[in-house]
Amino acid sequence: MQIERVETYPLLYRLTQPYGDANGYKKYRACYLIRIVTTSGADGWGEAVDWLPTLDKGFRERIIPYLIGKRVTDRLRLVEVISKWHQRSAAAVSMALTEITAKLAGLSVCELWGGAYHTSIPVYASFQSYSERPDWAEHSIWLVERQVQAGFRRIKVKIGGRSWQEDRRHIERLMASLPTDVQVAVDANQSYDLAAARQWEHVFSRYENWMWLEEPMPMERTEEYAKLRQALSIPLAGGENLIHCYQYVPLLKQGALDIIQPDPMHATGVDSFRFMLQMGRQFGHRVSPHVFDGSLTRLYAIYAQACLPAWSKMDADPIEPVEWDVMDNPFTCIFPIAPVNGQVTLPRGAGIGVQPDWQIIKALCWDGSAYA
Repeated sequence: MQIERVETYPLLYRLTQPYGDANGYKKYRACYLIRIVTTSGADGWGEAVDWLPTLDKGFRERIIPYLIGKRVTDRLRLVEVISKWHQRSAAAVSMALTEITAKLAGLSVCELWGGAYHTSIPVYASFQSYSERPDWAEHSIWLVERQVQAGFRRIKVKIGGRSWQEDRRHIERLMASLPTDVQVAVDANQSYDLAAARQWEHVFSRYENWMWLEEPMPMERTEEYAKLRQALSIPLAGGENLIHCYQYVPLLKQGALDIIQPDPMHATGVDSFRFMLQMGRQFGHRVSPHVFDGSLTRLYAIYAQACLPAWSKMDADPIEPVEWDVMDNPFTCIFPIAPVNGQVTLPRGAGIGVQPDWQIIKALCWDGSAYA
C-alpha cells in the first residue's frame, strides 16, 4: 500500500465571454487534477484550484518527492505535513488517498465514512451574474430561466458588484420572472457594510421564496453579523473561505449565522471538511457546502452531505443543498454525474464510483503558456 507514482494534470479553459461576481470577472477556469497510484495498482484522484504554475511547481519539486514510497494508510499525517506547505494541495492529496483507501477496502467513499443517510442530494444552480455586456441583467435572468426550465428549483445569483439600486432592480426583475416554488439565494461576496446589507430587507420582505443571504460583509465582523441576523427575515449564510474549524466557533457561539458553508478545497483535506459539517450539526446549525470550483471536489461535498444526518425532523427538508456551477465551465463534466430536476443520485461502486472523462482532460491540458 505504498505510493508508487503521482500523475499531474493541469487544465485550463479560456472563457469566450468573461463573467463574474462582486470580486471581478473571470477570464478563464483552471483545474489541477492529480492521480496517485500505489504499488498494488490501486489509484485515487484529487483536485486543487490555484495559479497553475504555483501548483505544478509545488507538486513536482516538493510534494511528489515527499509522497513517493509513503504508506496510503498514513493519510492524516501526510496531509497535515503538506498543508503546512500549501493547503489546497493538501486537499487534493486528501481526496486521492481517501479514494485509494476505500478501493483497497472494497468500499465506496460513503461506506468508508460509515454509510450514507441519503441516496440523493439536492443541488442548487450557482450563477456568476455579472458580465461585460450592456444588457448584463437581462442576460443574467435569461441564464437563470434556462436552468429553471431544465429542472433546477434552487438557484443562487450575485449581488454587490453594481450599485445597490442597480442590483436591486436586477433582483426584483428576476424574482418577478420566476415561479414562486423556485428558491433563491443571493451572494454578495463580502461587499457591504452593515448599513448597506440591512437595506436588502426592503426587498427580502416582499417575497417568500428565499434560501439565504450569503456573505454580505467581511466574515471577521462577527458582532455585525449577529446584529444583521436579527434584522433579516431570511437566513444568513457564510464561511466558504474559512480553513479551520476553530474559525467557525465565534460565528456559531455568537449566533452570527444560520447556515455555514465550508468548502472542501479550502479546508486542509476532506477529513477537516467533514469535521466542519459535523461541527455545524453539533451547534444545531444548517450546513450547505460551497463548491463553485471543481467537479471532483463537488462530488466529495455531495458524499459528505450524504453522510450527514438531516437537520430537521420534517420529511420535506431531509438535507441542505450543495452548490452546482452552471456557468461556462467544461471541467464540471470531468467526473460524469449530472443532476436530474435538481437532485444528484449517488454513484455506486468502490471509491468515488466514477471514472474521469479522459477526452476532456486531454483536450484542456495546459500547455504552460501565460494565461492571466
